[in-house]
Amino acid sequence: MLVKEGYFYLKHSSLLPLSDVGLGVPTRTDGDDIDNILSEQRRELMAAQTLDSDFAFKLQMQEAMTASLALVSSSSSHNSPPPSPPHECSNDAVLDIAAALMLEDVERFSQEREDHERTVLEMMKAKEDLSRRIHDQKFAVELRDVPEDYWAQQGEYYERPYFTDGASSSKPEVVVEIENLRLYCKGLVSEEMVRDVKSVVAGVGVAICDPMDNLLFEARKNLEAVVDGVVLSNEAAELEAIIEGLNKALTLGLEAVTFFCDDYMIYQYVTNRVQPGNSKVATLVNRVALLQRNFEYCSPSLVARSDIKFALKIAREAIVSQITWHAETSEGKSLKETCVICFEEIDVAKMFTIDGCLHRYCFSCMKQHVEVKFLNGMVAGCPHEGCKTEVNIDSCAKFLAPKLVEAISQRIKESAIPVTDKVYCPNPRCSALMSNNEVLEYTKTSFVDAEKSGTRRCKKCLYYFCINCKVPWHFNMNCYDYKQLHPNPRPEDQLLNSLAKKKHWRQCIKCSNMVELAEGCYHITCRCGYEFCYTCGAEWKNKKATCKCEIWDEHNIIREQPQ
Repeated sequence: MLVKEGYFYLKHSSLLPLSDVGLGVPTRTDGDDIDNILSEQRRELMAAQTLDSDFAFKLQMQEAMTASLALVSSSSSHNSPPPSPPHECSNDAVLDIAAALMLEDVERFSQEREDHERTVLEMMKAKEDLSRRIHDQKFAVELRDVPEDYWAQQGEYYERPYFTDGASSSKPEVVVEIENLRLYCKGLVSEEMVRDVKSVVAGVGVAICDPMDNLLFEARKNLEAVVDGVVLSNEAAELEAIIEGLNKALTLGLEAVTFFCDDYMIYQYVTNRVQPGNSKVATLVNRVALLQRNFEYCSPSLVARSDIKFALKIAREAIVSQITWHAETSEGKSLKETCVICFEEIDVAKMFTIDGCLHRYCFSCMKQHVEVKFLNGMVAGCPHEGCKTEVNIDSCAKFLAPKLVEAISQRIKESAIPVTDKVYCPNPRCSALMSNNEVLEYTKTSFVDAEKSGTRRCKKCLYYFCINCKVPWHFNMNCYDYKQLHPNPRPEDQLLNSLAKKKHWRQCIKCSNMVELAEGCYHITCRCGYEFCYTCGAEWKNKKATCKCEIWDEHNIIREQPQ
């Protein structure tokens, strides 16, 4: 029910003047008076229910009820049973029903009005916050570029206060500064487990950033993933995200935006280079084009998946919000989610989100997955089928022991550094792994002529050593003089050489790595790529030996099969 110029607008009924029913409601409907009008209507309607002796009032209420029921009957389906004629009810029942319907409409209108005012207020706050953030980001850039001499003299008085043009204490008019902001949009459709049921859910994420990619505003929206039995396509979800983003930008008063997406075909659609074959997708593309006309400047741009991380994270949050539920536990209420590996109901706080793809699994399953990959000498990736995202080991500290995290991190670092570029600190208490370029650049900050002298400084223990001799740095002598004074190798080196001689190991002359021949021919390819003869150590060139040694021993090639 709406109120205008002293009339009731009854749902499914004709217009009834308020004066005819004796409610005496004022005719003014300005903003501040609406609450008073609604309150007075409630009081009058409640009082009217007690006026059983007022025949005129009963007659008016019966007429209103008759008109309302007649329209309800005509708008209902033909299978629905017709409502009972009003004359079959007693006068009291008619009055009660009419009053209840009117009260319900009054309450509904009041709630809708409150919701609308709350929405407008929240949007004004968001708009003001966006304007303030843009102002602060600009001021930060301005401060960064202020010359030092000017700052020394005027820095104490340097300020750029934030203000809104035409603002008043009651209803401020927020003006968002005109600037080409960056609008990131991402739509997701995902098959998730909700308890023991597989469900398809969809959501979009929107992130508005300044030209320096500082996040200014974010929004998310849940999408209906299945309509009339048809699952929402990924392309449709991406376009819904762009539409949501452009609508938010218009609501916030932005006039110039560049919107980004990471889907190549979507980019082709919105730039009119390719026409979509699907009618639903074509309709969404048309909506995007219509929204673009409302901006002074609005242009699409294609970026990599990693560059759209803000919107991707928000879209994933929209997905998660649809697959979690509240459950009663011994510790009170908690938010639950189903792990798609073990199908157990897990507390949301114990679900692990993989950086990059944002797939989620419980701590227990991820712990087993990472440990098995580590034991097999492999880097753990996302368990989701077809996903190629690597797991960030540092983020696994939530469910892995600190020593295991350190060991895996070391393994990953070793695999990332080429064998010929690896440098280990010779300090027995450290042995930190570094790359040759890394330790050289670090040493240059504290030691002059480090490259020519061979001096290096460990980044972990700050120990100076010689890169050529692999010994503590000999400050007052060159490498040749040091070797003359120390002809015998260190005890740990002597032990290694003794073990190598006993086991018949060979040392690669290129990277100094020890190699053991377990089986196969004498042609050795070291992990650094250097090829040599295991018998004498001579180099192989172009897959051919440069020595006269035998290429294999039959005992290393053929083994007896167990009976």
